[in-house]
Amino acid sequence: MKRLAILGSTGSIGRQTLEVVAANPGRFSVYALAAGSDVEALRRQVEAFRPALAALGNPDIEVRDFPIPLLRGEEGLVTLATAPEVELVVVATSGAAGLAPTLAAIRSGKEIALANKEVLVMAGEIVAAEARAHGVTLRPVDSEHSAIWQCLLGEAPRTVERLILTASGGPFRTWPRERLARVTPEEALAHPIWKMGPKITIDSATLFNKGLEVIEAHHLFDMPYERIEVVVHPQSLIHSMVEFCDGSVKAQLGFPDMRLPIQYALGYPERLPHRYTTVKWAEAGRLDFEPVDEERFPCLRLAREAGRAGRTYPAVLAAADEVAVGLFLEGRIGFLDIPRLIAEALEAHRPAGPVDLASIRAADAWARSWVERSAGG
Repeated sequence: MKRLAILGSTGSIGRQTLEVVAANPGRFSVYALAAGSDVEALRRQVEAFRPALAALGNPDIEVRDFPIPLLRGEEGLVTLATAPEVELVVVATSGAAGLAPTLAAIRSGKEIALANKEVLVMAGEIVAAEARAHGVTLRPVDSEHSAIWQCLLGEAPRTVERLILTASGGPFRTWPRERLARVTPEEALAHPIWKMGPKITIDSATLFNKGLEVIEAHHLFDMPYERIEVVVHPQSLIHSMVEFCDGSVKAQLGFPDMRLPIQYALGYPERLPHRYTTVKWAEAGRLDFEPVDEERFPCLRLAREAGRAGRTYPAVLAAADEVAVGLFLEGRIGFLDIPRLIAEALEAHRPAGPVDLASIRAADAWARSWVERSAGG
């Protein structure tokens, strides 16, 4: 059995990872679990999966009578990610919390299933360089990057012409811009296809998540930005495509269920049988494609610009969005204020010094403070 450490186990991807583990008895065992702040959910998971270790990212929460050793803070996450008994680390945390444990796991030579977008967005150059230096393959868990990874297997890199990421378009794909100004959090959380956590659901509605995925694809597959495209595919049956130099295109298709790319990342290079929903192709109907309207959804353009600018601009991009989404969900700003605040934060940012974890964290903290102040004003 492959022994896993799951960081972010109480979030959407973490919970679905545990579903995959439960559906494959004898294949995987859980050695360590880590959550951010949800102590009771973590306690229930510990009772169900009986790991040896657990950690809580938030060091300030009081915890009593926890059934196993409970580590705290970033140091605790790093300890779990580098434990000698762990073979594969699932990084399903959100935000900057995944940076240090991911780098530590890479340097320990662990297999890594990466579901934290911000790790590659904020520190993609550092993470990719460390992975190459230590011979570690980052196994993408995002359905789009998993699709590209699967399409590239067995192909020579020099034959790849373009990577084509698909986007559902979110719940407001056909809405005019003036209507977007009145979007409520409840409307934005009602994604038509995928069931995800609140943050990524809002990012899907703004298409910000697709911008992050462009930056991720750049680092995961060493592909120039000008050869990474995004198309809207409302049915979400094609998860992404790769075009080759001879004009042929490979696409990976499947039912929109995150447990499928999670299971592929955990079981790689083997494909494991599954018990989830499959597509009835005779009833699937049409497969439609549309261009992205970047006037109505400017977050995709902002992400491309930040990715091309490099340095600490992607860290500002990710942090500004995280704060702005939180403010929107609290009803403190409007839907269209999300891209406005991101754009203004990127415009105001002035990178300083070499790009390392310290400068990335400083840019992250600056952007969070800047957006809070700007929204408050």
